[in-house]
Amino acid sequence: MRQTWRWFGPKDQVTLQDMRQAGVEGVVTALHHIPTGDIWTSAEIARRQKEISFHHDGTSSGLQWEVVESLPVSEDIKKQQGEWRQHIDNYKASLRNLSDAGIDVVCYNFMPVLDWTRTDIKHRLPNGGTCMRFDWHDFIAFDIHILKRAGATEEYSEALLDIAASRYRAMDNAAQKRIVRNVVYGLPGAAEAFSLDQVRQHISEYAILSENGLRNNLIAFLEQVTPLAQELGIRLCCHPDDPPFPLLGLPRIMSTEVQYSKVMDAVDLPANGITLCSGSLGARPDNDLPRMMQQLGDRVHFLHLRNVARESKDIRGSFYESEHLEGETDMVALVQAVLKEEKQRRESGRMDCSIPFRPDHGQDILDDLHRKAQPGYPAIGRLKGLAELRGVISALTYIDNTRA
Repeated sequence: MRQTWRWFGPKDQVTLQDMRQAGVEGVVTALHHIPTGDIWTSAEIARRQKEISFHHDGTSSGLQWEVVESLPVSEDIKKQQGEWRQHIDNYKASLRNLSDAGIDVVCYNFMPVLDWTRTDIKHRLPNGGTCMRFDWHDFIAFDIHILKRAGATEEYSEALLDIAASRYRAMDNAAQKRIVRNVVYGLPGAAEAFSLDQVRQHISEYAILSENGLRNNLIAFLEQVTPLAQELGIRLCCHPDDPPFPLLGLPRIMSTEVQYSKVMDAVDLPANGITLCSGSLGARPDNDLPRMMQQLGDRVHFLHLRNVARESKDIRGSFYESEHLEGETDMVALVQAVLKEEKQRRESGRMDCSIPFRPDHGQDILDDLHRKAQPGYPAIGRLKGLAELRGVISALTYIDNTRA
């Protein structure tokens, strides 16, 4: 398992030197400043590679750009409208340029309108640290009383509507602005951020798409780009929905093992793969992460290892981001399944036998509370998670070797 870390470029409050001191082996990043749908040029890719190669003082960092997260898919492609065909051509051009630069793992997602969604990015923990949280009742209050989405009230029970109304009445103007900022935050570091009017417009345009319709559009996209990725030696890996259940009346198509299997079977090429995110998928109680790794492992090209604590047994419910070895996912069992998959790959002669992973997100603790890094991406909280995961990997590897 190759230890990587997400970096948001030179303005990231967590530096490359911080990453080296944490023991990181490779960098996960993206060209967030380039508008979605545009081509990632060779010059821009090379500039980011150079930025990664050196510390601020000009000395070598010893790090390389190993995983793209993310090469974003435009809303036009997801909806198959507007400039979607041109955007697919541009996506292919970006893949060619990334391949020429020696980068062969590309993460993306197919979530409509909103990327990962949280209602609170500084939820206070009993130990004084903070973490990100999704509060289902606050989200409903946002949906009905702030976004005022047409038809929203019909999708919730009377009990939920009453709780949401109470939550909204308790919000002052600052709290309302804060939840809007949190919910519409989208991809960290992204070039674009939607306004509420833009969110409403996108939602109305998605109204004609069912789950099957959105899945068909993803498959159509993959039928165009996967053969090229296969030819270039690039491994595409789709990130799951976060949270893994429908929001704002929008379909979700990458939330369960069954949904992933449908897409993998529809475009049955090794380059069509999975970013297995234990935090995103773990927010849904009917997802068994170790089992998913066992069943889909040969198509897992990238791993996000984090954990969440669910606050109900419902498919749609509140949760917060826990420590990496706490929460709902049995992280030891998941890592064990990953190591088993890697062993099978080595024995079969696959070149991608070391799966890149990163300790996804992390709680803000100690100096993180003052650093103001990207939400979910503190230095010390992620270092703690990486250290814990490294310990699990070392222990399981030792046990396996002694049994051999």
